[in-house]
Parts: sequence; structure tokens; C-alpha cells
Amino acid sequence: MERIRFYYLIRIQYLGFRFSGWQKQPNQLTIEGMLSKTLKYVLPEKRFKLLASGRTDAKVSALNGVFELFLENHQIADLEEFIAVFNKNLPPDIRVTQIEPTNADFNIIQNSKSKEYTYLFSFGEKNHPFCAPFLANIVENLDIDEMMSVAELFKGTHDFSAYTARLQPNTKVIRNVNSCNISNNELISASFFPKNSYALTIKGDGFMRYQIRMIMGALFQVGKGELSKQQIIDSLKPNNTIQLTTVAPGSGLILNQVEFKTTT
Repeated sequence: MERIRFYYLIRIQYLGFRFSGWQKQPNQLTIEGMLSKTLKYVLPEKRFKLLASGRTDAKVSALNGVFELFLENHQIADLEEFIAVFNKNLPPDIRVTQIEPTNADFNIIQNSKSKEYTYLFSFGEKNHPFCAPFLANIVENLDIDEMMSVAELFKGTHDFSAYTARLQPNTKVIRNVNSCNISNNELISASFFPKNSYALTIKGDGFMRYQIRMIMGALFQVGKGELSKQQIIDSLKPNNTIQLTTVAPGSGLILNQVEFKTTT
């Protein structure tokens, strides 16, 4: 019997605070694992495969995440009904927002055009405990104006080898960042949030593991006076020898948008 494969692009939102990241891992609660478990229930005895546009770390959330669903010998008859049934059986911290058919010519990784992340944080005083899933909290005072100025330096094409963990020999370290800035947080609000909170928003073609969290970590060090503007400039030069070790907590990071060159 000839195998027929059907392809779907699915947009999702999730609060990553209780999950050990996207990728399925033994004895760990993950986004991929929960999606697979739920699909096995709503698509009984159907063969399927999931492929994400990227893998978020532990505690990282998504407002507009995306994955591809491959279904063998089974086509979803009613997409809206499928979303409703899928959401009904997913836990409350994961939600499907959109599904669209695609085809074998579309590649969720190769067709990715850009990704935008936002990192939310506050500083100067201890936050309300309910803030923990959303905001990184630096109790010390930070020079936010200097951080805003230095954040702009990450824009452009640079050698980001200092901004990833466990650098592998074949890793593509020359990366392009389309925009990078710190502003007041207008993305998420709550009655228990501090009076002032901030958002690092960064958009690029693609990012290495921990790259954004290490950029944020370096900016925290700038705010504390532990790193200078010149050291950040030097860290982005080819063949730099600067060792950066601060990785900002995962709970402040949100995958905000994934754009594709085409979806069909």
C-alpha cells in the first residue's frame, strides 16, 4: 500500500515555567512530549511525527511558537474542530491557535525567515512570587540607560562565538541580528507586576543555544558595572578571546514570532 503523507503547520502558545524545554527527554515533562501524548489520544492509532522550527530551553515560553505535524494516511477533515478537540485535551498552559495545511516542499527549518524573542525583566526589589514565570528579577539596581545603549551594539552581523555554551567546531557563529533593543515592557502586564518592568526584544535569522540568554546576561553585567561597553564591542569581534559565563534565567524568555518565507 502506497504511503500518503499529509502536512500541517500548527501555531501554539505555551507557558514554559513547569516544562524542561521543548525537546522530548526521558523522565522529563516537555512541550514536545505533552503534544505527542495528547495527539496520541486525539488521533488514536494514527502515525504522526512532530518537527519544531527550533527548541526552546527549560522554562522558556512562547506566544507564537510553531511546529509541523506529519500525518501518514490520514487527513484532518475539519481543521477548526481539530483545534477545539486538541485544545480541550491539552493542559491549560499549552494552547493551539492556528493550523494550516502545507506540503512536502515546505521545510519548517529551511523556510524560516526570522525569529523574534522578548526577554522580560525587572530590577531593584524582590518581585511578587507570582511574577516568577514571566519576569527575570535582578534584586540589585541596574543602569538601565547604559543597558539600552549597549543593547543596540548587538544589531548587525557579528561573531557571536562568545554568546553560546559548549561551542562545537562546526557551529555557525557569524549571525545576523536584525534588531535589538530594550524598552519598557508593554507585552505582558498583571496586577502583581512591579511598577516598572522591561523588555529586551531581539530579532534575527536564527540563534545559537543560549545566545539570547547570554546576551541578556551580558547586559545584566553591564547594568551592574561588571562589563563595559568596550568589552561588549570586543566580544563581537572575530577571534575574540572574551569568556562570558552569565546565562540569564530561562523564565524571562518568550518566543514572540516565527516568520517563514512561504508556508505552501
